[in-house]
Amino acid sequence: MTKPSPPHRNMAVELALLLLLATLWGGSYTFIKLGVATIPPVTLIAARTLIAGILLLVVMHWRGLRLPKDAAIWRRFLFQACLNSVIPWTLIAWGERSLDAGLATILNSTSPIFTLFLTLVLSRHEASNTRKMFGVFSGMAGICLIVGVQALDGLGGQLPAEIAVVVATLCYAGGAIFSRGFQGQDPMVPAAGSLLCGAAILVPLSLAADRPWTLAPSTSSMLALFGLAIFSTAFAFVIYFRLIQTLGSVGTTAQSYLRVPIGVALGALFLGETLTSTVWIGLGCVVIGVAAMTMPASKVAVVNASS
Repeated sequence: MTKPSPPHRNMAVELALLLLLATLWGGSYTFIKLGVATIPPVTLIAARTLIAGILLLVVMHWRGLRLPKDAAIWRRFLFQACLNSVIPWTLIAWGERSLDAGLATILNSTSPIFTLFLTLVLSRHEASNTRKMFGVFSGMAGICLIVGVQALDGLGGQLPAEIAVVVATLCYAGGAIFSRGFQGQDPMVPAAGSLLCGAAILVPLSLAADRPWTLAPSTSSMLALFGLAIFSTAFAFVIYFRLIQTLGSVGTTAQSYLRVPIGVALGALFLGETLTSTVWIGLGCVVIGVAAMTMPASKVAVVNASS
C-alpha cells in the first residue's frame, strides 16, 4: 500500500495558519479564566469537548466525510484525547482557578522545548538540528524579554497549580508527536474523533462530580464556554491537525511562543498598554525563533547558498 504523500506546503499559508492557531489558543486562557469563575473545571472542559465534537460532526456530514469504523483508530483517538484535551485542559482549568491567565500562558509556552526533547529521546521522526535548537531558545529568550522578570514574581507561590500547568504542557508535547500518526487523513477526522473520545471520558465525570444541572453559571461564563468550544477548540483543532502534517510537531508547537506576544499586542491594541523597546526586541526574538523552527530545510539551503 502506497504511503500518502504529505500535503504541499505554501509556507505563507502555513505560517498564517500558525499565527491564527496561536491567536485562537492564546485567547483560550482568557475564556477559561472567565468560565471557571462559575463553572467547575471538569464540567467546563466536558462541555467544551462535547460542543466542539458535535459541531465538527455536523461540518463533516455537510462535507461528506465519515468517521472511521476501525477499532484500532478509535484507540488512537482515545489516547490522543487524553494527551491533547482531557488531561491538559482539565489541569489548566483547575490551575487557572488560582493562577492569572497570563502566568498560565507563560508556563504553557514552553511546549516546543518539551516537544524537541521528546523528539530527540523517543521518536526521532524529525531532524532536530542546530537551527531548531536555536529556534527553541531564541523563542524562550524572546518570551523572557516580553514578559519581564516582574511577571514571574508570583512564580512558586501557587506551586500545585503551576505544576499542573507544566504537566499539561508536557501532555501537549506528547500529543504533538503522537498526532503525526494521523498523516494522510483529513484534519477534521482526528479532530472530531479525539474530541468525541474526550467528551466520552469527561461528561460522565462531570455528571458524577459536579451535578451540572444544579449549577447557575453566569452569562459571561456561558459566553466564554461557547467561545472556547467553537473558536479555541473546534476551529483550532482542525488547523492544528493540518499543521502537524505540514510543519511537523516541533514547528506546530512553535505557536506556543506566539501566544505571549499576541497577548501583549492585543493589550496594546484594546487596552492602550504601551510596548517598551525591550518588548519589541523580544518580539523579534520570537519571530526569529518561530522561523527557525518552521522553515523547511530546502529553503534554509537556498538562503545559505545565496548569502
